[in-house]
Amino acid sequence: MKIAVDKLVAGGIAVAIAALTASVVLGLDRPALAAAATTAVAMPPPTGKADLRQPGVKRAQVVFAGGCFWGVQGVFQHIKGVDNALSGYIGGSAANATYPRVGGGGTGHAEAVQVTYDPAQVSYGQLMQVFFSVAHDPTQLNRQGPDRGTQYRSAVYADDAAQRDATRAYIAQLQQARTYAAPVVTQVEGGKPFFAAEGYHQNYLTLHPESLYIRINDLPKVAALKQKYPALYREQPRLVSTTISAR
Repeated sequence: MKIAVDKLVAGGIAVAIAALTASVVLGLDRPALAAAATTAVAMPPPTGKADLRQPGVKRAQVVFAGGCFWGVQGVFQHIKGVDNALSGYIGGSAANATYPRVGGGGTGHAEAVQVTYDPAQVSYGQLMQVFFSVAHDPTQLNRQGPDRGTQYRSAVYADDAAQRDATRAYIAQLQQARTYAAPVVTQVEGGKPFFAAEGYHQNYLTLHPESLYIRINDLPKVAALKQKYPALYREQPRLVSTTISAR
């Protein structure tokens, strides 16, 4: 499915219908998926060119696309040193940067999260470790979990050349180390405008922990972050404003 049942709920479909049909439509084995999601891949720390340091930089930014933005945002909001993690769209035009249009899969956008961080507290390499292990599966092409389509692609959008070089170097490091059984398909790009998603998508993981989609696909990611990277984890997420107007 291009839009999972709980995602349609966010757009106004009744929760009762989602609760009755989600297990059938998504074909999910909840215990099995929850166990799989909490088993994060053991990631080697970035070395050489991948180990980017940004001395003197107080505020840096990068955009991570890794499937549905609810879970990706939720993970990065729990990382120390991340000042802001904003859900949105990247890769297409401003005119089509709305949830109903992006959800159709034909706008060129990816659901993504703009991460603003303090390099003195969390390095770019540490963010990459989390992104490539906990936040999503970088070997899945144009899909993540139950979601299908190019809008759910794996990508890193960095306007900073050093970040792009570090990302490519880290992907090469992961490939050489055979960290995954399958190739990493993550795209690395820059120069793409980012558009904030509608307010009802912001902080979705924190505000809707009872959501079937969140419980199956996303809460295990936060649990894996806490387990695998305890030094980076903060209990209280850094939330963003939900007053963003729909376009």
